Amino acid sequence: MAFLYPVMKHVVARTARLVYRPVVDGLENIPTDGPVILAANHLSFIDSVVIPMVVPRRVSFLAKAEYFTGTGLKGSLSRRFFSSLGHVPVHRGSGRDARAALDTAAEILARGDAFAIYPEGTRSLDGRLHRGRTGVARMALESGAPVVPVGIIGTDKVQPVGSRFPKIVPVTVRFGEPLDFSRYDGMQDSLPVLRSVTDEIIYRILDLSGQEYVDAYQKTPVAAAA
Repeated sequence: MAFLYPVMKHVVARTARLVYRPVVDGLENIPTDGPVILAANHLSFIDSVVIPMVVPRRVSFLAKAEYFTGTGLKGSLSRRFFSSLGHVPVHRGSGRDARAALDTAAEILARGDAFAIYPEGTRSLDGRLHRGRTGVARMALESGAPVVPVGIIGTDKVQPVGSRFPKIVPVTVRFGEPLDFSRYDGMQDSLPVLRSVTDEIIYRILDLSGQEYVDAYQKTPVAAAA
């Protein structure tokens, strides 16, 4: 269903931009080609629509496999929708699933594509930025791809947790300068290094989003960001 992505990108995304008129800062910090990891805070389901809406490049995400395995009309519409957004199905729940998710992300980056991840593991239920999980650091060190921190503001008001329909409220997306972690080449199995890299990414996201920080994991994390 690769043909659906251009439709979503150039038709639906343009319409959404006209409606929401998002404020976008630092777009020039995203490399025009080559692998790049977009590491963002996560306030709402709509974040996974906003990021590809404003980024000129194709952006891939990991999404739970249940979105792609449904039956009937609802299942078909779900598969088409998430495929059109560049989402890739992944199972979650165990360490093996987390490794498979990282391998899938590695394949995307090896193709020279852009990959987006939420280091917190799941969306924030209280609007604060929570401690990051080290999957993003392992991904960066294994791939060698630069990490562009992303601060998203206002999407929790567009579609609050539990809300079925989005509201039209201001949204801001800020992209920070790329982070280069080549100084840690070959150290992707060092837990202190992984924690240090993750914390550096989270603190840059914090600068961009202006959220309050909580040094504790958000509940119900997804395996993709374990």
